[in-house]
Amino acid sequence: MKETFRLNATAAAGLESFVARELRNLDIDNVTIDDRSRVFFEGDKETIAKANLWLRTADRVKIVVGEFQAKTFEELFDKVNDLDWEEYIPFGSAFPISKAKAVKSTLHNEPSIQSITKKAIVKKMQTAYHRPEGVPIPENGAIFPIEIAIHKDSVTVTIDTTGDSLFKRGYRQEKGQAPIKENTAAAIIMMTNWLANPVRPFVDPTCGSGTFAIEAAMLALNMAPGINREFLFEQWSWFENDILEKLKIQAKKLKRTDLELDIQGFDIDGSMIDIAKSNALAIGLGHVIKYKQMRLQDFQTSQLDGVIVSNPPYGERLGDEESVTQLYTEMGQTFAPLETWSKYILTSELEFESYYGVKATKKRKLYNGTLRVDLYQYFGKRIK
Repeated sequence: MKETFRLNATAAAGLESFVARELRNLDIDNVTIDDRSRVFFEGDKETIAKANLWLRTADRVKIVVGEFQAKTFEELFDKVNDLDWEEYIPFGSAFPISKAKAVKSTLHNEPSIQSITKKAIVKKMQTAYHRPEGVPIPENGAIFPIEIAIHKDSVTVTIDTTGDSLFKRGYRQEKGQAPIKENTAAAIIMMTNWLANPVRPFVDPTCGSGTFAIEAAMLALNMAPGINREFLFEQWSWFENDILEKLKIQAKKLKRTDLELDIQGFDIDGSMIDIAKSNALAIGLGHVIKYKQMRLQDFQTSQLDGVIVSNPPYGERLGDEESVTQLYTEMGQTFAPLETWSKYILTSELEFESYYGVKATKKRKLYNGTLRVDLYQYFGKRIK
């Protein structure tokens, strides 16, 4: 079986640079972003485990089995068949073609792409494992999900190592309406100026199920985001279990214990506060984060130089334009006295600035799932 790999970390559009920075901070080799904003890197089995355990902003870690050009199904079959599948997939393992995607390519029928890819791999496995033609390859073992992506006739074939997406940290017991994904929340916190000095106050006044506050605490305390979950590669016979166990032991030692954080979350809905508390307890942060039922409009503080991060309800969630206008107007009025605080507000509402009453210092396009949103950034005045 393979010992070194070319790997791909996938992420939501706009977050690729954060994934690349995380990988470099993990001392992982040959991290690059190609002209299609795909993040690639290289490493061994430990690298696969480390990337899955520590990446906060990525969706998945995939092994790149091959890359080539193909314009016909015959060409696709032959080049998939030429790849060294037996170096990745042990005999008896399941290898579903879990996803096929074609963009601006001669081959565009995705079901046919899946079918041809599967047939080519089956033939290669029959040859590699000396099975007579026509005798089925058993697939009752560990799963190796294969994905094939074609872009302008350039084919990339990968195996997913992650399983459930990396945004599923394992702490979210329940969620509210239109929750933000954990990896997107982590990236937004990385965009703020809070991590430069995380002992400053951090407030989410529309906290919902508590994701921003939890991700902020995990970042500040250097908690590995994957410490409480399982990964698909753990089921593979050629992956030694002690690799991940050693990394988890190291990760627990790297957690910071020298910081006293001031992280708070508020929500008008008491049931959401209960959910947020439950989620914080699940990840071991129940004593770190303070949650309270409170209207956003009632937030006041004499503290200076804090950071507000908010994903307030927007049009699709509130249901009517009048409620949107009122909420954002009151938000602007409530935050106006907090001149030294920086505010980061995520919404899909295109007229947000006019309702809020102040033009953002900076605006960044992001995606919450498939929904296009903007992060409106307001930087606080410096304290002399």
